[in-house]
Amino acid sequence: MLSPKLLADLHSLWLEGEQHDAATQERRERRLNITPDTGHLLYQLARSSQARRIVEIGTSNGYSTLWLALAARANQGLVQTLDILAEKQRQAAANLARFDLSKQVELICTDALAWLTDAPLYSADLVFLDAERTLYPAYWPHLQRILSPGALLVMDNAQSHPDECRPFVTEVLATPGYLAETYAIGKGQLVILKDC
Repeated sequence: MLSPKLLADLHSLWLEGEQHDAATQERRERRLNITPDTGHLLYQLARSSQARRIVEIGTSNGYSTLWLALAARANQGLVQTLDILAEKQRQAAANLARFDLSKQVELICTDALAWLTDAPLYSADLVFLDAERTLYPAYWPHLQRILSPGALLVMDNAQSHPDECRPFVTEVLATPGYLAETYAIGKGQLVILKDC
């Protein structure tokens, strides 16, 4: 259960990220966190679907990872979170320890496409995409393979960066067996159900 104190602590971390980004010019150093309502959505989707094998592409400082890890803890599952920047994963590790969620998360510092290429069939119940949007079309064949039947994929920034997301969205909508809808939560969440 998400207690009022836990929600307040998560909100404080989000505010820290917003203040950090407002003072930081270099994009690679910014945290670019999801919004709190997006965190609520991720938690709700993961909990209600009983997702135990969660994959996150784009760790940053771990704010979104925390929401996924809270659901994974309740579901007795694990989050595997990928980021190519070791410094971001160090920040995430510190935040996971701060919230006592380190055991629920495997931090993987790697190129996402290389990792996805080797990931086993049907190895994810939920995937969260929040990384370099232009790479998503290359991920799609591998994401289809790792998503278990009935699994969900959530993509952030569907409304804040529609031009960058359009090639991926077009591919998803053209793929039989997948049901996708965009929700006006946070920066826009494309929620995809593997309905096959």
